[in-house]
Amino acid sequence: MGAEQEQQVPAPFGFSPSSCFSCFSFSLVCLVLVVCLPGAGRGLSVRSRFPSPTLTNNFALDASGGRLYLASVNRLFQLSAPNLTLEAEAEEGPREDSPLCHAPQLPQASCEHRKRPTDNYNKLLAPDPEQGLLVVCGSVYQGFCTLRRLDNVSALAVAFPPGGGGGGAEGAGGGGGPVAVFPSMLNVAANHAEASTVGLVLRGRATRLLVGATYTGLGSPFFPRNASLEDHRFENTPEIAIRALDARGDLSRLFTFDINPSDDNIFKIKQGAKERHKLTFVRAFLHAGTTARGSKAPGAAPPAATAAYAYLALNSEANAREKESHSHSLLARICLGEAGEGGAPNGSTAGGETKKLTESYIQVGLQCAAPQGELYNRLVSVFPARAASPPQELLFGVFEKAPASPPAAAPGAPRPPPPAALCAFRFAEVEEAIRQARNSCFVAPDARLVTVLDSVVQGTGPACERRKIQLQPEQLDCGAAHLQHPLSILQPIKARPMFTSPGLTSVAVSSINNYTVVFLGTANGRLLKINFNSFMDVMSRESITVAYGEPVHPIMQFDPSDSSYLYLMTSHQIARVKVAACDQYTICTDCLAAADAYCGWCTLETRCSLQHECAHSDGPYYWISTSGGVQQCPSMTIIPSEINIEKENTAMIIQMNGSIPSLSGMKMSCDYGNNIETVAKVLSQSLNQYVYCNFLPREKYPAFPANQDHVIVQTSVKVNGKNIVWASFTIYDCKRTGNIYAKTACISCFSAKWKCHWCTRKYTCVSNATECEDSVQMTNSTDCPQIVPAPLAPVSTGTSQDIAITLMNAAFIKDIPLECYFETDRIFEAHWVNASAVQCSNVQLHTSDKSHLFPVNLRLKEKPGRFIDSPQMMTVEIYNCATGSADCSQCLGREDLGHQCIWSDSSSSCRLNIEVLQIPGLCPPPEIRKIEPLNGPLEGGTLVTIRGRNLGRRFSDIANAVIIGNVKCTPLQERYIVSEEIVCWTGEAVAEFSDVVTVNLSKEGKSRERYSYVLPVVKFISPSAGPKAGGTKVTITGSNLSVGSELQVLVNGTKECTDLSRTDTTITCTMPSVEFTATASVCVQFENKSCIGDNNNFNYEKNPSIMDINPKKSQISGGRIITVEGNGFLMAQNVSMVVHTIGKEPTNCKVHSDTVITCPSPAASNLTGSKPASVDFYINGRLYTDDHHFPFDHYEEPVHISKFHLEYYPDPQFFTAKKEKWIKHHPGEPLTLVIHKEPDNLGLESNEYEVKIGLISCEIQIVSDKVIHCSVNESLSTSERQLPVTIQVGKFNQTIAMLHLGGSETAITVSIVVCSILLLLSVVALFVFCTKSRRAERYWQKTLLQMEEMESQIREEIRKGFAELQTDMTDLTKELNRSQGIPFLEYKYFVTRTFFPKCSSLYEERYILPSQHLSSQMGSQVQETHPLLLGEWKIPENCRPNMEEGIALFSTLLNNKHFLIVFVHALEQQKDFAVRDRCNLASLLTIALHGKLEYYTSIMKDLLVDLIDASASKNPKLMLRRTESVVEKMLTNWMSICMYSFLRETVGEPFFLLLCAIKQQINKGSIDAITGKARYTLNEEWLLRENIEAKPRNLNVSFQGCGMDSLSVRVMDTDTLSQVKEKILEAFCKNIPYSQWPRVEDVDLEWFATSTDSYILRDLDDTSVMEDGRKKLNTLAHYKIPDGASLAMSLTDNKDTTLSRVKDLDTEKYFHLVLPTDELNENKRSHRQSHRKKVLPEIYLTRLLSTKGTLQKFLDDLFKAILSFRDEKPPVAIKYFFDFLEEQAEKRGISDPDTLHIWKTNSLPLRFWVNILKNPQFVFDIDKTDHIDACLSVIAQAFIDACSISDLQLGKDSPTNKLLYAKEIPEYRKIVQKYYKQIRDMPPLSEQEMNAHLAEESRKYRNEFNTNVAMTEIYKYAKRYRSQIVSALDSNPTTRRTQLQHKFEQVIALMEDNIYECCSEA
Repeated sequence: MGAEQEQQVPAPFGFSPSSCFSCFSFSLVCLVLVVCLPGAGRGLSVRSRFPSPTLTNNFALDASGGRLYLASVNRLFQLSAPNLTLEAEAEEGPREDSPLCHAPQLPQASCEHRKRPTDNYNKLLAPDPEQGLLVVCGSVYQGFCTLRRLDNVSALAVAFPPGGGGGGAEGAGGGGGPVAVFPSMLNVAANHAEASTVGLVLRGRATRLLVGATYTGLGSPFFPRNASLEDHRFENTPEIAIRALDARGDLSRLFTFDINPSDDNIFKIKQGAKERHKLTFVRAFLHAGTTARGSKAPGAAPPAATAAYAYLALNSEANAREKESHSHSLLARICLGEAGEGGAPNGSTAGGETKKLTESYIQVGLQCAAPQGELYNRLVSVFPARAASPPQELLFGVFEKAPASPPAAAPGAPRPPPPAALCAFRFAEVEEAIRQARNSCFVAPDARLVTVLDSVVQGTGPACERRKIQLQPEQLDCGAAHLQHPLSILQPIKARPMFTSPGLTSVAVSSINNYTVVFLGTANGRLLKINFNSFMDVMSRESITVAYGEPVHPIMQFDPSDSSYLYLMTSHQIARVKVAACDQYTICTDCLAAADAYCGWCTLETRCSLQHECAHSDGPYYWISTSGGVQQCPSMTIIPSEINIEKENTAMIIQMNGSIPSLSGMKMSCDYGNNIETVAKVLSQSLNQYVYCNFLPREKYPAFPANQDHVIVQTSVKVNGKNIVWASFTIYDCKRTGNIYAKTACISCFSAKWKCHWCTRKYTCVSNATECEDSVQMTNSTDCPQIVPAPLAPVSTGTSQDIAITLMNAAFIKDIPLECYFETDRIFEAHWVNASAVQCSNVQLHTSDKSHLFPVNLRLKEKPGRFIDSPQMMTVEIYNCATGSADCSQCLGREDLGHQCIWSDSSSSCRLNIEVLQIPGLCPPPEIRKIEPLNGPLEGGTLVTIRGRNLGRRFSDIANAVIIGNVKCTPLQERYIVSEEIVCWTGEAVAEFSDVVTVNLSKEGKSRERYSYVLPVVKFISPSAGPKAGGTKVTITGSNLSVGSELQVLVNGTKECTDLSRTDTTITCTMPSVEFTATASVCVQFENKSCIGDNNNFNYEKNPSIMDINPKKSQISGGRIITVEGNGFLMAQNVSMVVHTIGKEPTNCKVHSDTVITCPSPAASNLTGSKPASVDFYINGRLYTDDHHFPFDHYEEPVHISKFHLEYYPDPQFFTAKKEKWIKHHPGEPLTLVIHKEPDNLGLESNEYEVKIGLISCEIQIVSDKVIHCSVNESLSTSERQLPVTIQVGKFNQTIAMLHLGGSETAITVSIVVCSILLLLSVVALFVFCTKSRRAERYWQKTLLQMEEMESQIREEIRKGFAELQTDMTDLTKELNRSQGIPFLEYKYFVTRTFFPKCSSLYEERYILPSQHLSSQMGSQVQETHPLLLGEWKIPENCRPNMEEGIALFSTLLNNKHFLIVFVHALEQQKDFAVRDRCNLASLLTIALHGKLEYYTSIMKDLLVDLIDASASKNPKLMLRRTESVVEKMLTNWMSICMYSFLRETVGEPFFLLLCAIKQQINKGSIDAITGKARYTLNEEWLLRENIEAKPRNLNVSFQGCGMDSLSVRVMDTDTLSQVKEKILEAFCKNIPYSQWPRVEDVDLEWFATSTDSYILRDLDDTSVMEDGRKKLNTLAHYKIPDGASLAMSLTDNKDTTLSRVKDLDTEKYFHLVLPTDELNENKRSHRQSHRKKVLPEIYLTRLLSTKGTLQKFLDDLFKAILSFRDEKPPVAIKYFFDFLEEQAEKRGISDPDTLHIWKTNSLPLRFWVNILKNPQFVFDIDKTDHIDACLSVIAQAFIDACSISDLQLGKDSPTNKLLYAKEIPEYRKIVQKYYKQIRDMPPLSEQEMNAHLAEESRKYRNEFNTNVAMTEIYKYAKRYRSQIVSALDSNPTTRRTQLQHKFEQVIALMEDNIYECCSEA
């Protein structure tokens, strides 16, 4: 089996004389491989892996192996080894590209072809550690390359092309300006996913890049099939090129061809020759040459600095031509030759001249062919390596057999893998062939050996020519400029396959411990490991599945840091595989017998390990490799190995064998187990090591096992605390030998393994002969006295007899009293007859059995436990005639057994024949009671069983006595039971007949039943087709099919159909499996005769294929329906599913169609987590496995790998809305149930739930993640008063409540009374109504109708609101787009908007910065800016000196604490110093002192102390509640500065998501453009209290702006055109700040109704309609724009001036959705409008709940972020300030916790967070609409209530804005209180820590503000209140003492000299 698929072929080159095998030895090796190789995958294990989300392309390792780079389609990953964890990644695609366009990096290029999003396939990934670069080349942009940083691939290392606007280059030298860019610099790699590219980084004086790329231009299969003839590839992309890669030099030469003239450094095939030379590159690698090759790590390539050559392995699809190479697989060589790169092979070049590519280029074919001529002609993978022994450089290659044309395959069917082989080529042979070829070309031309490649553009000439020159060694190796080049060697290098198998894809080789280890990747994701010895014989083989079904990439690499690990890549992952699992072998022999080159025995650690894992492994015998065989394993021999228990032993000698290091000087002991050890030491010996041990103390001897005369003691030698070798010795006891084997005591004594002696006189076994007193001693067992057995005639039970026993060697025991012993209690006297005979007299034995054998023994009378030896037991048979003979034949038949029995007819019994001469009479005739079977085929051969009585006394009586009719039936002797049963074999009959069975003895007996010879007939088989895996149950239909005794159904005459069962007309059986699809004949064979019905065929077809299962999750209880998808299922008669480890039992599946099966999941038994459990399917009783398309390792795949998995999760849990257990319900009424569900991970669908009330199903209407809504429309009237409410999911069934049916009798009684009253009233009413007019009657009917409709609308609205509440949260979470970045405002804008919202007089005047445009066409909105942010202090130059001096002096004063405190208090005492002025002054002071926040904080604290003192005397709880003082505003500003980082890093994202969610939710419904009211809101005042039906519309909009061309935008059909524009702008510009968006009035919206008609859409135009005297704004519904319509939006200079802001329109003239509620206009409305208005508007308040429920998660996330700690620490400012408040309260004796809570709340949540929550435009560059502002007000109020400690007194009349979050406020309060407590419990901050933090904040934003402007503004206040300030300074002792008032006057003087003049000029 395996030999057909896998072959180990003789080595193709002469490793040694014994490396050539004959065909016989080759077959033998294959057989050994199949039978003896180890199991799959035991020595390989995947240690880590990294999955790629897209198809992988390339991977590379850095030099140290610490990092791995993985390139896949559109992605680049940087992974940390060895765990393959992600460090960085970069997005490489998709890109807008066309293969017909130049790369966009080419400035002068334009393209008329359409570009599309194109996947970027990585073509080249090459690290350059010297420059810290990673060369990354992709398929887009004509094969463009980028240079990324090795330490962070997400960043570019060098901007290329230089000057192209790609950002700076780190460490890049050269000019920074733009340079000329040519296509040849950009077109580096192949630009097609299927085209190959290889490359190498070449290091030297200048780093270069060698690239080989498949031609993809015009004429190639990769070129786009269109009319274009524009080809950018031929001129700009040679097949092979060496390009500049010096990122530190002149960047203008980056990726250019390296040397001048550059054409000589490229290899480009002529245009006309490209068809004949389609090159596909496999790998590029460096090699030092066989003469310069140094030692290196296994499998590693030589460093570039020592490499002499670069090799390119490639395939050519060339047509064979005279002058071209005939080989499809080529090896091309290029000399690097540059000085400093290792030079040429002889070590030098002429003057260090750089070799040009084509000068040294030479190619030679590689031919991998079997001896039988089988050619593997396409190279798949190569790996250069060094063979272990003899040491030589080899190139290993995997070749596959490429078909001439691809085989035709069925659609969708996978192609079988091509045959593949492993070959090895010697580099020495390659180099010698190159030298011979060059010599032949120029010295002795031979057209059969070498030719010049004239198909290359850079070639020198058409042919070789003789020259009278002597080629130097360097020229022979590398050519020269004056010699013809490039060359092609015509004769390929040949090798024979070492190993063949289909589906090989990659190879890697390692040489270790005299072994060559080859690793082969396969097309089905397996890794194969083969160990070759020095003769290239296969020693062992293992394999492992790395990624099921994913082909292994052709390149595999060993870990540079640890060569015992191999990196390999499959189509969707990279894996790190340990190449040897030595620890699986626990004993030395297993370790060395495994023949794994990596593994060896670590002697002193007694484990199998890699060599480097064993301590002192470099020392002799510390680590034993497998090369020496298992005889090296350490062992020991104990001398002596058998010890007599009676002998005193003091010491033991142990001889050490095998390979053991010297034990001298090591701590040693002998370990006997059970913690018993004795001292050991080494005896000095010349050859072997001997160890001396003290022996085991006698008292520690182990006990002897029962019935055993010895005990084995396991002993080991322990070295340095570790047992290293083991052996056993035996302690024996000869006395126990005699006692145990009592019946053969003497013989056993002499036969023991140890030396024992027999004492004749004592008749016992001893170990010491001196214990015997015998004069004559026995020497061996033949001397032992023993019974000579003799046959005895059977004796009837109870008969007395004498038994003579003959003895041998009786002289030793003569005259010893004996007795005869027949089992227990059967003892008789024995007498010596003579010297060798004894007689047992009057022996009378009894038995109730038919016959019993009694053993005959002689026992010593004086020693009851001793017997004369009886090696062959002598027996006597006692029989009982009355037992076991039921009839005459049985009785008389006993005569043959020697039993004297006779039959008594009178008593019908068998008795002893006392009169021996009496002649037995004749028996009655045979009586046949039953025969079976009753029929058989004509051919005979049927085994017929005949049962009855008197069927003969012996077999000879009936041997020829049985006939059926006239046909003989031959009895079988071995199955004959005397008198009772005959089994005979029927003979052949010529025709059908029926007759009785006759047994003819002396008398004749006939059967009552008749036996029939019949002819069975087979008609047809059903079904006639099934899978080739077998298991199909077929039914064979015919007649007479139940005949005979033995039946077989044969498939193709060889395989049996199993599980047979049959009737007369049918046979059912199970079809066997076959290997291939085919038509098989099926026949029925009776009695092993001829097979009938072989014209019936069964078609074996492809096995069913399972593609996927869904869902992949189940609840523990099971029963979830798993849908199995695939094909071919109609062939499946039965399918079952098994979940391993977890599932309790298999479940039966149902086949629905050829492609769908459903299976209920089994219940889980031992759930230990949600780890996926493997799932298997059994189709027709056969385990489902994928068809193996890669059979090379099928025979060693004993372990089945499950392809599918199922995760188990806990059962879902349900409860009623209020978790009540009883639900009351009145019979006859409809019932609606709301069932809540706990969150789970099952993802259940609505059809998987089943709700029942009793036996009545509840119809499920709404299902969400948390709620199930169902209703029962039929009556629940029942005799039972209680019905269980159960919900079922699969097999899980939960009763959640009991439904109580009550009140039916009461309801009937009440109904009767009510009906009577109503009847009476109706009579009265009838009389009244008859007197009314018809008008009143119509009015009443109209009113009733309106009320019914109103009630219906109310119900409908409530139902909708409930449904929206349950579903909107899910929808919003899915729709909310988080891809946009968060548009944070810069710090300076955050500060100015927070400090000067409306307080500053300076802010009233708007200062505009130059507008920042998105492009040349858009960006009309601007960023408003405060003058404090301007870079310059704008004052006239003539005023500058004095003003600067004055401001500097004033700044000095402000930096004096005493002055500043007095200054602030003086201003605050002025009545006209308003709150607005106080806020402005505080903010100006904050700006002026921003660079000295420590000082600012101390001032604030001093002012706060004063404020606290003032508040404490009044009502301390009111402190900081409002901003009425300078210090309170200073505190607000201080909090804003200190909390900015926390706000941005922690709170920013959830806050922004909440804003997005609010906007998204508002936009989901209608919004009135004029009133601003919306369907969805949190604020009652902004609720649209109308049922406006709005339908969504998806519009396809194109807009050339914001970086995108076209999008699908979701709008509502009730939106005005301005609202539509806003939504379009938001969709297009979501990734840029709002300040840079175009305005709505700056864009036009055009609708393309048809291909020729288009319309400009506006809010108001000539088509606008009038209603009630008002003009209605146009909407999408007005224009009748359908879903999916195409619109175009464009910027316009003609602004739409017909409208100002829509919300500012006069409501008397315009309206959008709702007309104003004007009573004067009520009579003008239509009936429909009036009726609509009559609906109670309060019913729409449920929408507030819907919106709240939808936004709840985002609000919770925001509050959690605000009240959370980052890194388990609160912001420093909060802890510092809260501690300050605690300290001040303690100083003033304020112990009320509520007061402290209020202080903290007023200082942080109220002063900072509420301000931020209500003003998101302070933080983000967004548009805060009035409606969003209203919603934020509700949220801010909820936050305020959460921080409050007063109880909320809420009732039905409370405002909805407070009622909305009343339920959540208590929970929020707990979080706030916990937050405050956690801060209080933390260790306090020191002043040094706080000052360091403040200093860092000052430094961070040092130059953001112009403090001179702030000083000037503060000075204006100083000047206004000059006298009051001077007075205050005079009144304060400290300021008066320091004369601060005089310095203040100096400031006034300096400023006032120029202020008026300067300000007027300014």
